[in-house]
Amino acid sequence: MVRKSFLSYNKTIWGPLELVEKLYPEAEEIGASVRDLPGLKTPLGRARAWLRLALMQKKMADYLRCLIIQRDLLSEFYEYHALMMEEEGAVIVGLLVGLNVIDANLCVKGEDLDSQVGVIDFSMYLKNEEDIGNKERNVQIAAILDQKNYVEELNRQLNSTVSSLHSRVDSLEKSNTKLIEELAIAKNNIIKLQEENHQLRSENKLILMKTQQHLEVTKVDVETELQTYKHSRQGLDEMYNEARRQLRDESQLRQEVENELAVQVSMKHEIELAMKLLEKDIHEKQDTLIGLRQQLEEVKAINIEMYQKLQGSEDGLKEKSEIIAQLEEKTNKITAAMRQLEQSDNDLLTQTRTIAMSLVKYASSDTQDQYKLVKDISF
Repeated sequence: MVRKSFLSYNKTIWGPLELVEKLYPEAEEIGASVRDLPGLKTPLGRARAWLRLALMQKKMADYLRCLIIQRDLLSEFYEYHALMMEEEGAVIVGLLVGLNVIDANLCVKGEDLDSQVGVIDFSMYLKNEEDIGNKERNVQIAAILDQKNYVEELNRQLNSTVSSLHSRVDSLEKSNTKLIEELAIAKNNIIKLQEENHQLRSENKLILMKTQQHLEVTKVDVETELQTYKHSRQGLDEMYNEARRQLRDESQLRQEVENELAVQVSMKHEIELAMKLLEKDIHEKQDTLIGLRQQLEEVKAINIEMYQKLQGSEDGLKEKSEIIAQLEEKTNKITAAMRQLEQSDNDLLTQTRTIAMSLVKYASSDTQDQYKLVKDISF
């Protein structure tokens, strides 16, 4: 039994079936597919579609078992003495397990599940004892019942087709009104586009005129710029030739300067070599001068010694006087040699000074003067 609500009887069974989604998560797919089916407008049609999908999945017993266990939830939809609230409900769910043997392939789309199913008359299968002997009457009754059932089935199909045709007519009328509205909008858009096209054409003509004028002006400017470019190019060619000639002259001058620099470098090396030789000669003469001075000191020491001996020995005076004369001659010769060495040292010093002065002048003079100074130094 269905439970009575505040306003009227709640005759739909879609409410308890929606609870299965919360209790059994795998049933959410069935509920979503039922809601997405087109043409289902009543809860009864949704319940029929749900039952068919559950039969095809072979899980109707499992879904209803989850629902039977939660009796506190079922109490919102059924009275306490209803079949689903009693123990017989669990028995019925247990019997539904046998439906899993059947491979159900039921059509859900395109079926009229919202309308009431026609009543099946089973009177033709019932027999009374009074009508057993009257076979002809039973045959007639069977034929009449068959015709009645055929007419009812045909009437039901015609009603379904009429309802579908009504729905199609309504949809066509709605689409026709939409198309009329869209046609009016399209006409308005066409008129606007024609006005915009006319405006764009007029603007295009103005732009063409302006561009032609601009092209003429730019053409005159380009011609004048071309003439100025030609004149400037001639001037640039002349400047390029002049710069090229100057570059050639400067390169030749640079080559000459490099050659002179190489000559000066070689002359400088020769001067350095001559300076080294002069320094070596000066050192040697200084060494000889030192040796002569040592010999002179030795001779002086001998003279002093001999003079002392001369005073001590009067007998050998004559011999010693001769020796003294000889020694004096040697001393005179040594002094003369020393004077010559000193003169040569002075000459060498003057030569080194002149060479140093000439080097200073060489560093501050031109190439020709440097060449002359080098020749003077070499001589």
